[in-house]
Amino acid sequence: MLQSARAVLPGQTTTLAFAFKPSHYSSTNITSSLTFYMDQPSFPLKMKQKQLQQPRIFCQASSHDEVSVRSDESPVHGVSEIVVGVLGGGQLGRMLCQAASQLAIKVVVLDPQENCPASSLSYHHMVGSFDDSATVEEFAKRCGVLTVEIEHVNVATLEKLEKQGVDCQPKASTIRIIQDKYLQKVHFSQHGIPLPEFMQIDDLEGAKKAGELFGYPLMIKSRRLAYDGRGNAVAKSEEELPSAVDALGGFHRGLYVEKWAPFVKELAVIVVRGRDNSISCYPVVETIHRDNICNIVKAPADVKWKIREHATEVASNAVNSLEGAGVFAVELFLTEDGQILLNEVAPRPHNSGHHTIESCYTSQYENHLRAVVGLPLGNPLMKTPAAVMYNVLGEEEGELGFQLAHQLIKRALSIPGATVHWYDKPEMRKQRKMGHITIVGPSLGKVESNLAIIVEGKKLDDKIAVAPRVGIIMGSDSDLPVMKSAAEILEMFGVPYEVRIVSAHRTPELMFSYAKSADKLGIQVIIAGAGGAAHLPGMVAALTPLPVIGVPVRGSTLDGVDSLLSIVQMPRGVPVATVAVNNATNAGLLAVRMLGVADNNLLSRMSQYQEDQKEIVLKKGDKLENHGWESYLNKMSS
Repeated sequence: MLQSARAVLPGQTTTLAFAFKPSHYSSTNITSSLTFYMDQPSFPLKMKQKQLQQPRIFCQASSHDEVSVRSDESPVHGVSEIVVGVLGGGQLGRMLCQAASQLAIKVVVLDPQENCPASSLSYHHMVGSFDDSATVEEFAKRCGVLTVEIEHVNVATLEKLEKQGVDCQPKASTIRIIQDKYLQKVHFSQHGIPLPEFMQIDDLEGAKKAGELFGYPLMIKSRRLAYDGRGNAVAKSEEELPSAVDALGGFHRGLYVEKWAPFVKELAVIVVRGRDNSISCYPVVETIHRDNICNIVKAPADVKWKIREHATEVASNAVNSLEGAGVFAVELFLTEDGQILLNEVAPRPHNSGHHTIESCYTSQYENHLRAVVGLPLGNPLMKTPAAVMYNVLGEEEGELGFQLAHQLIKRALSIPGATVHWYDKPEMRKQRKMGHITIVGPSLGKVESNLAIIVEGKKLDDKIAVAPRVGIIMGSDSDLPVMKSAAEILEMFGVPYEVRIVSAHRTPELMFSYAKSADKLGIQVIIAGAGGAAHLPGMVAALTPLPVIGVPVRGSTLDGVDSLLSIVQMPRGVPVATVAVNNATNAGLLAVRMLGVADNNLLSRMSQYQEDQKEIVLKKGDKLENHGWESYLNKMSS
């Protein structure tokens, strides 16, 4: 085995080298030597002795035999001793490196571009093609495990390396299936995963038969090298088939067709699988595309719980049918009749999971690293109620494109909860992914509102920057003298709130709209005051998943008992919390306690409020004891 080492001192350019052949090798079929290079100054250096640094030793190994041997330059003392090799050094590789730095895991990347996005953050960047067999084999010698940030790699080389004992995650068999979208569809069909109908086409006659079978519009796709909208064409009629095929490069490129899926939303699930085959799924998200490129991701998806469960089940089953550890992105269609159909799978971190860096307890990038090196998987759940991710795509070529992107970034930096990720790509092109912005907040409505400010360039209004957490509603302004006490309590605890008149009888449409949309706007608790028949709290509780606190308001007859009984006599399954007649103060305090379950600041303030109440009572007791009841009453009345 031929080995070399180089010692480098600051400011040195020339090299001193020597070599020897170790005599301790027992193998007779390996020719080995070890060469040391020490750079020497090419000009006199003037520095103090204490400025001199110790040489830094770099070792590089190569071999003429067939065995892959990794030669470490020094022990690794991170969370894992395994050096992770990544085929590809784009933005996904860059964010893998960022996640790796938190765990002190060393990541080396192979990418043909010298200044690729991951280059400056990786432990080592080997410049070369991840599609070249010899280069990938040489790169693999530097790694303890090999993974990908792009699936369009030389899969035959990965299969060869696996036979030689190289650890590839996910497995080469998975990459081979995913690379060919038609084979991918065949594989998932064989494993019972719901899909749009599909068939291979080899000529125009085959395409016409597919059109007759599936109808139009007809989706035509390239089998290989298709991503970010490339490799897809739609034929709206039989007459458009030739032009659609030509747009994809002709039949010799390898094409297949899919029956048009009448989807209402595109969903995605990030799935991570450990080496022990354990599976964790991130919350279902909605992806919105522009010109077939992912533009916006909303987390979580605004769909019914059963849809989320079904989407997660389909995604989990799809990944279970593949081999290897790591993160997998499962793209799905939600159809008009509620079906979940698999679109495609990526065997790597994905654009639809960028938001997880800020919004989840463990990002998709950290979990990918954990999975491939064999660490326990992290918690994939969201730690914030809502998030939206916006892809910063090139709007113009060259310098003008950079200027437009930087204007967008500048606006984003002024938004609370917004985080900018810039990929540091040296060249700006139209529709190229240059970065992304993630916004987290109390509700999808709020983060979408903030995104509109960034994208549309609207001025941020400080007055509406804080979304209300509690909605105080009442059927009439005559209830306001009672309901103001709830507002005063919320004001005292620093809880954002709104006060609105919403009548169950006079404005039923408004009540319906408010109740159905409150959770999406960031409202977490609703306090509803009502007198007389007092239908408002119950009707709102029947329409919203949020907790509702009913405040019976004393009317001119029956002293508010009618309102109290109306509120507490809700049918099973429609709960409404209730306080005493006219006791909006307690409604406000109960709302604070509800919010305090997930807000330590409010919990602490509530404890202090209780202490303060205790002190007030104790002081009154001392005063009564010290001054007597007559003096105490006289001072109260004066």
